[in-house]
Amino acid sequence: MKILALDPATKFGWAHSLGHSGTWDLSTRRDESGGMKGVRLVAKLGDLKYNLGIDLVVFEAARNAAPKMQGALVHQAKLQGCIELWCEQSNIEYRGYSPSEIKKHATGKGNANKEAVLAAAKTKWPDFNGDDNEADAKWLLDLAETEYGDPFK
Repeated sequence: MKILALDPATKFGWAHSLGHSGTWDLSTRRDESGGMKGVRLVAKLGDLKYNLGIDLVVFEAARNAAPKMQGALVHQAKLQGCIELWCEQSNIEYRGYSPSEIKKHATGKGNANKEAVLAAAKTKWPDFNGDDNEADAKWLLDLAETEYGDPFK
């Protein structure tokens, strides 16, 4: 099973079970509507489906946020909606994981900060030199492979 893990944000982390990972910058440019982030995201997902294949998409689900983070939560929820719609239209199964599930899998603590998750990624994957967004996606992929099976074992 080919799994794609996604950490939705403007700087969007992703990891694929074939070993590829990285980040996408979905920032809008001058004179673009806010919907262009979704357009860019759908194009990236289509490219990965075509080039690597995707059987399952897992993503960090928008669940809740502190009052000062409500804007980020709405932004993540919009991207999550794009992911879910694309999966439905592409006949690909999907599942969301809460941020605390991902952090607990990575560090043993569901309330770990970004630095702890990134440090754990560098320990588990010594050649890893990505940022916290890519680290989140790699941990999410690792969590999904633990739950659904590593396709390469």
